[in-house]
Amino acid sequence: MSSFNLKLFDSRHQQCITGVSSFVGLDATGSFGILPYHARFMTTLVFGLARFSVDTDNWQYLAVPGAVLYFNNNELSISTRHFLIDTDFDRISSLLEQQCITEEDKLRATRESLGLMERAMLKRLLALKGKAA
Repeated sequence: MSSFNLKLFDSRHQQCITGVSSFVGLDATGSFGILPYHARFMTTLVFGLARFSVDTDNWQYLAVPGAVLYFNNNELSISTRHFLIDTDFDRISSLLEQQCITEEDKLRATRESLGLMERAMLKRLLALKGKAA
């Protein structure tokens, strides 16, 4: 049976999975699949779940908050900030949901912090303008 290698890279570690027989992912245009000896291909995965099989019966799920995918010379490379792999769909879906909530909370806190900094800077500029007049 034909297969390819899957190399996963994130900010903390990398993982190589050999013997992958198929990969299904999702980009901005929709769902797509990759089989062994696919033509060279590059895209960006959206936030969510992809899946791959090492043997034809069992799927493993890959959760990513977006990623760059590149397939060349029968090797699939995926670079992302963070990834999770699990064979249980429900468990990885819950982990992905928790990760999404955490990222949204961090984004909200960052926006609030930027708003406070912007108001403080405007207040300071107005104070400087008053001294110059």
